[in-house]
Amino acid sequence: MSEETKKAPEAETPAPEQEAQQPAGQQETAPEAAAPAPEETASEAGSSKEEPKKKDGWFNKKNRDAEALKAKAEAAEKAAAQAKDQLLRVAAEYDNYRKRSTREADQKFNDGISYAVNQIIPILDTLEMAANAPCSDENFKKGVTMTLDKAAKAFQTLRVEEIEVLGKPFDPNLMNAVQQVPAQEGQESGTVVTVYQKGYKLGDKIVRHATVVVAE
Repeated sequence: MSEETKKAPEAETPAPEQEAQQPAGQQETAPEAAAPAPEETASEAGSSKEEPKKKDGWFNKKNRDAEALKAKAEAAEKAAAQAKDQLLRVAAEYDNYRKRSTREADQKFNDGISYAVNQIIPILDTLEMAANAPCSDENFKKGVTMTLDKAAKAFQTLRVEEIEVLGKPFDPNLMNAVQQVPAQEGQESGTVVTVYQKGYKLGDKIVRHATVVVAE
């Protein structure tokens, strides 16, 4: 009896130890299982902080890109304006050069015509004297008149015109006065009364001044 009673308590003693260990294990594991909750909240807080940064960075990048595009557009507009201004200047210079070259060419052409006409005019003066002189040979006089008519047509083609001065006031830009005579009845002082030599002009250029007599 004494031995059984001694062994029985020894066999039953582990039960309280297990029961004592069970709550301890549960108490230790419970904090470990509950611990991830603060980590999750921290990660959520970190992600919430990172999202505004990402949004701000994207917005700033868009702003920088927009500013860069605006700067490029302004530079392109400035370059286009400079190119347009340069082209306009070149076009104006070319137009001035073309007009100047045309005037110079016309001037040289007119100078050549004036020189040639000046060599021919004395011949026409002689033919006019022959046409106005008394002559019994009608064929000769007709030939001289026909020559003068052809010369007048040639002058017309060359744009050479006779200066009309008879009966008009004396103009030193168009005429040379070699004599003054008393004014006749109905004549005004300074009026051309006689033409010794015809005058000719090519446009505004005087080929030869008319030689005239003027009333006093």
